[in-house]
Amino acid sequence: MTIHFIGAGPGAPDLITLRGRDLIATSTVCLYAGSLVPLALLDYCPPGARIVNTASLSLDEITAEFEAAHRAGHDVARLHSGDLSVWSAMGEQLRRLRELGIPYDVTPGVPSFAAAAAALGAELTLPGVAQSVILTRTSGRATAMPQGEALAAFAATGATLAVHLSVHVLHRVVAELTPYYGGDCPVAIVWRASWPDERIVRATLDTLETAVGAEMERTALILVGRAIGATHFDESRLYAGDYDRRFRPVGTEPRFPDAA
Repeated sequence: MTIHFIGAGPGAPDLITLRGRDLIATSTVCLYAGSLVPLALLDYCPPGARIVNTASLSLDEITAEFEAAHRAGHDVARLHSGDLSVWSAMGEQLRRLRELGIPYDVTPGVPSFAAAAAALGAELTLPGVAQSVILTRTSGRATAMPQGEALAAFAATGATLAVHLSVHVLHRVVAELTPYYGGDCPVAIVWRASWPDERIVRATLDTLETAVGAEMERTALILVGRAIGATHFDESRLYAGDYDRRFRPVGTEPRFPDAA
């Protein structure tokens, strides 16, 4: 048997990989983070599957579910929202599984920052504007930020920031970022990206707090940087006619003239 950790995506049930969907369909046990994973994904579970909402369970209780499935020889689909590589609490579960000698694998998912950028119709790395995206958050009750990972330190780079889990301290975020980006810097908050009730607020650092409604208390992502909504930026050299590249040497005709 195997514990399949699956990134369930940002919210829309069709924003899951084919591999993730197929693993759910073949696993007789499904553990899902009920506070964030859409219930529609459970429709992929096979008939008679044991389905457990882990929202109220402790790590010990989740581990006990893994052990019981292992003893019974049942595969487990372990669903977490977004992608498992950031803020998923997967690491501590994998450590327990390694200690117990229980096999596992990991299937990535669509991260929330990518879904938010898609909702905005935005590229977060524009030539001459920003070429880096920093995924970060502020300290919370569950996890404190390490020294050196303050918002101000990241803001000093001028990169596009994707600030997670922080809309509840919006005043602090604005205060820390404004000295570096300026009050006129574009900002977007995407609340529940890809869900049916998705909401987008576009503003600047100066106007953001006024523009945000009280209902944006959680599952909201803050995107900050000059690339947000930019219209004046350099064109990429990638598609320039005089740019010599392996698949399109300068001076040769394209093999398929009508193809992009």
